[in-house]
Amino acid sequence: MESDTATFPPHPIRGVRAVYARQASCPSDFAEVTMDFEPWEAGVVFEVAVDLAVDGDDDPERQAECRAAVEAGVRDELTWPGAGLSPAAAVVLRRMRFHPVDSHPRAFRQAGRLAVRNAFAAAHRPPQAAKERQG
Repeated sequence: MESDTATFPPHPIRGVRAVYARQASCPSDFAEVTMDFEPWEAGVVFEVAVDLAVDGDDDPERQAECRAAVEAGVRDELTWPGAGLSPAAAVVLRRMRFHPVDSHPRAFRQAGRLAVRNAFAAAHRPPQAAKERQG
């Protein structure tokens, strides 16, 4: 019997950018992240790049809280039962961008979730050469 779940990611997906920005009220929300998704063993391994680029924030405690929130968002999205995924991923956080007022852990958690969705879309996008042949 075949499983209804797909292993994710099917191949390396690098430079996945996610921006979560919402200006519906005050305070607003802003978080930007860039990550790599690599095939790995079953489950999710989350790593922070040694050369992590951080823009717009100098507070190590705030950065740590937001990194933890990104990881939580990635794990939430990859392990959500309705996703139909069997995660086997190493996720590497490469870049974080903060807004001085509107960035907070909740926004970074949402950016983590959005990064997974963007990676999933990129994994199932036809290769550029195939697009050009069709056009």
